[in-house]
Amino acid sequence: MSDSFPRSPYDETDGVVYFPRMCDKIRQHAEGRLAPDYHANLGRGMDLWTCQFFGIDYEDLAKRVREGATDAEALAWAREAGIDRPEHDFAWWSAYMRTRGFRDDLAERLKARKAESGFENREDIVTFMDYIDADEGR
Repeated sequence: MSDSFPRSPYDETDGVVYFPRMCDKIRQHAEGRLAPDYHANLGRGMDLWTCQFFGIDYEDLAKRVREGATDAEALAWAREAGIDRPEHDFAWWSAYMRTRGFRDDLAERLKARKAESGFENREDIVTFMDYIDADEGR
């Protein structure tokens, strides 16, 4: 087991945030390097939201990534296999993901997670992506 964490949720592939992190978690899990704390949420939470946005099944994406697809190849497949969206939807999606937890339906959940982690006084953590990066030491 590695002490490394998956890539930051802020990392992008072709302007789409979070997608590289999801692919990285799939690879690390397949290689036995993903910490057990992450296993229960594979394909859930932000992974699920991302797949829903693309209109693809998480397991279908995971299979392609496990077979060796790069982030760019996996993203190209998701765009081809999923919902046909105009380019501006991808900018909207990335903005949406970057702000989850900030004055939205997940704000109380973020507040609770910060308290559980001892981050309740961290005013720089205002979104779930901020929280993930802080929790993983970035």
